[in-house]
Amino acid sequence: MKGLPFLSTLLSVLVAISLVACGRPATSGTGGSQGAAPQGQAGQPAGSQATQGEPIRIGAVVPLTGRYASLGNQVRPGYEIAVEDINAQGGVLVGGQRRPLELRLYDDESDPAKTVQRLETLNSSDKVVAYLGSAGSDLHAAGAAIGDKNRLPYLGIAFGLLQIHQRGLKYLFSPFPKSPDMARAGLELAASVGADKPTRYAIFVEKTDWGLEQAQYYRQEVERQGGQVVFQEEYAPGAKDLSDLILRAKSAGADALLGMPNPPDGMTIVRQMKELDWNPKYIMLIRAPDGVTWGENLGKDGDYVAHIAGWHHDFKAPGVAELNAKYQARFGRPADVLTGPAYACVQILADAIQRAGKLDGESIRNALATTDLQNTVIGPVKFNPDGTGVVITPVTQWQNGKSELVWPPEQASKPFLYPAVPFSQR
Repeated sequence: MKGLPFLSTLLSVLVAISLVACGRPATSGTGGSQGAAPQGQAGQPAGSQATQGEPIRIGAVVPLTGRYASLGNQVRPGYEIAVEDINAQGGVLVGGQRRPLELRLYDDESDPAKTVQRLETLNSSDKVVAYLGSAGSDLHAAGAAIGDKNRLPYLGIAFGLLQIHQRGLKYLFSPFPKSPDMARAGLELAASVGADKPTRYAIFVEKTDWGLEQAQYYRQEVERQGGQVVFQEEYAPGAKDLSDLILRAKSAGADALLGMPNPPDGMTIVRQMKELDWNPKYIMLIRAPDGVTWGENLGKDGDYVAHIAGWHHDFKAPGVAELNAKYQARFGRPADVLTGPAYACVQILADAIQRAGKLDGESIRNALATTDLQNTVIGPVKFNPDGTGVVITPVTQWQNGKSELVWPPEQASKPFLYPAVPFSQR
């Protein structure tokens, strides 16, 4: 953040640290102390409708520092703005009383061990009725099991790893696309161009749980669409030279590339593709292109790359325009890709609490399982028995230095650009 938003945040942090030093929790919704102290409480804003009764306390653990900080700092404002909006509308009706939500939020520092510690603190000390999850598959893998252990619902976004949902966890719910959804949407987009669609695919496989899983579903969808995987190879994350994979994919005659690299690896792939003059017609990279740094660092070379971040600020759903306006006022840009799904998590949880009419974890969990909500900022939401969400999977594409929404057709704000123009002609 720059300018006044930064000063506001700094002031909030200083106030919160002062309060914690005095033995009281931070009361700011935008700042707080580091470590095990809560990062703040988002509560009832000035001018909101009157609520009755004690606040309903919900807890979040988010990576505000460490390797996933860029994700966590998109998730946090989604949670906080949603709580403010729900309270401004009168809170949640439970037992005949309208009660405000109170958000207790901790930084897990992108450390799975601290994710678990903070979730346990939210249960034992803060007495929350439900968890809002972190960001990143390994943090969710560590944290989701704590929901079942403490019999508290755990809602999480910003992870695509389906394996987490295959562990029999009853309290885990994720209104976010998973590996099969991403592969299906990406291949449907490629097939939408008709006879000139790509047919010879290369898959670059990151040697991680999610990378291996995503490659499996990529291959299934390629074959379902009548294509052929002509090259597939694993690589270690953090590799500095991927020229061997690129040259072998080029030699195999691949006209499309599928992958799931982290941001540095994704940028390395694109730069070396340009250097080695490999110009596939279609490039689909999950994760790496999600942040604004993709366009900033690659410029025109980053264009034409399709990706799936889970949401987009041009998404057509109730409340998106209002969320964008609030985010623009605070941060000087429309809502970030993870802010919308985070906001929706609070909408979904508030709806479940109200339908449950009780505040015990099992009642809220059972209400979540029967969710059929039409008016969230990510569109309609239901859950499968394993806690995966039945949600829309939007595909975005970098065009002229911006990430644009191109799929599905009823959501698209820009046409899909295909085939990719060769690097030397951009």
